[in-house]
Amino acid sequence: MAVESLKEVYVLHHVHEFEDGQEDVKLLGVFSSEAKAKEVIERYKKMPGFQNYPDGFSADKYIIDKAEWAEGFVTFD
Repeated sequence: MAVESLKEVYVLHHVHEFEDGQEDVKLLGVFSSEAKAKEVIERYKKMPGFQNYPDGFSADKYIIDKAEWAEGFVTFD
């Protein structure tokens, strides 16, 4: 698939939560199809650390050149 024809990508993350509530988020890659992302997930699930948290994976679809955040944000102190 030529990059010029790519309309969407799948962004692969792994998240696991520590006992104190902190999260460890890892960006593992950007893939041209959901199938490729799932294939990579299966490889990661066999690796040290990841194999202890097999439910922490997500492959989310993003449309190229589309802004995903539509509004501003607020913070709470």
